[in-house]
Amino acid sequence: MTTTPPATPPTTPSTTTPSTTAPADPDVRRGRLRGAVDGIRTAELTTSQKLMVFVLSMSLFGLSNIILEIIPDPSIGPVDVSVSYMVFVPLTIAALFSPFWAALGAPLGEIVFTDLLMGDFSGLAEVEGYLQMFLAVYIAGSLIRNPRSRVQIAVGAIVVVLIDKILSAVVDLSKVWIGVEDAELVQGLPQSMLALEAIGLGVDVLMSGVLLGAIPAMWLIPSLHGRIEPLMGMRPRVPGEPIPGSAPRTPLFLAAALVLSVVSFGFAFLEAFDLSAGSWEPDFLDRFGNWFVLVSVAAIALVLVVAILLFRLSRSAATTDDR
Repeated sequence: MTTTPPATPPTTPSTTTPSTTAPADPDVRRGRLRGAVDGIRTAELTTSQKLMVFVLSMSLFGLSNIILEIIPDPSIGPVDVSVSYMVFVPLTIAALFSPFWAALGAPLGEIVFTDLLMGDFSGLAEVEGYLQMFLAVYIAGSLIRNPRSRVQIAVGAIVVVLIDKILSAVVDLSKVWIGVEDAELVQGLPQSMLALEAIGLGVDVLMSGVLLGAIPAMWLIPSLHGRIEPLMGMRPRVPGEPIPGSAPRTPLFLAAALVLSVVSFGFAFLEAFDLSAGSWEPDFLDRFGNWFVLVSVAAIALVLVVAILLFRLSRSAATTDDR
């Protein structure tokens, strides 16, 4: 006997409930925010913001070097335990804002506000220190992908000193090896340039990289992250997103860094051959005393005031145009 299947009841059109899930934002891709976040602040820096980061880095690093000028350098036996620079100053600006513009301004601040205004300007030979410090801050700032990671901050602080001082050591060793300068040996230490440079590098890493680099930066950068950026119309950096103005990890950048290093060596040898044009060394500190540093402090304050005024005018003009 054949059984017929039961008749299927007629289907009535059903009303489907619309999905409450909002479509994926095309500007959000795996946590990486692209474009405007709140209609005002963006991940990319405007021209006025880049200029402000540049001036801020130049002024604060110059001020930190002025402070070091009036602090006597202690010594332990034949070893000078001195601080070359306060690493945490440019590293903080590079980690929070832009590594490129922070690196571009920091060494210029040392040249203008410390060397030039203090009367210890070596002319074209200053380009050596500028290029080496630029590479050091630029690369170290680009290594800090997460401004709240204390490990990355500590690594960045030590990398600044290693890049700058290793390049300087290569220059010093090359001068002695070629014969344009005599070795500056220290009584009581191994009579070897390589040993002396290694001891000096260790002291610089400890004093500049750790004591005045990693330790204050590990506290300062996470504390300022998310608080200082809105004052400049920027949004805080988000871990995992591209860093504005970071060093590209490409063979081309590596080649460019090597070329800049070789160029810095060339400017260093100009001084060794007494071809440093534009040198100016009246040494105002010895002539007028330590109070002369107030001239550099006043110049820094003036530059900062002018930069802030221009920045505010630029933001006001941009707001007016948006309206």
